[in-house]
Amino acid sequence: MIEEGRALFLQIAENVEDSIIDGSLSEEAQAPSTNELAAFYRINPATAAKGVNMLVDKGVIYKRRGIGMFVAPGARERLLAERRTAFGDRFVEPLLVEGRKLGLDADDLSRLILDRASAARVPAIEPTEGSAR
Repeated sequence: MIEEGRALFLQIAENVEDSIIDGSLSEEAQAPSTNELAAFYRINPATAAKGVNMLVDKGVIYKRRGIGMFVAPGARERLLAERRTAFGDRFVEPLLVEGRKLGLDADDLSRLILDRASAARVPAIEPTEGSAR
């Protein structure tokens, strides 16, 4: 579960984010504590705390004094928006740049993606509220 070469605290934060995105940690649900994360991943509690504090700083989780950490309202949508932007930067922008080099327009790229998705038997993705078509 832990990848070599990537900072542990970033991986801890990303794993908690993944749980929020996939719904296994819903809004206002109690998030794992620093000590629980440290025990689960067999890491130093200070490292786990660094990942947790990163999520607090991002407004994804918040502390209830004496009770624990909880998923903030709107955290899932905030994380999805952040990841969509990162996806566009990491994958879509280079795709567009290469498409331009090859003389492909948006329709050509759309057809190419749909053809590949169909060949791979990937189900069609329905646009979500607020997403571009």
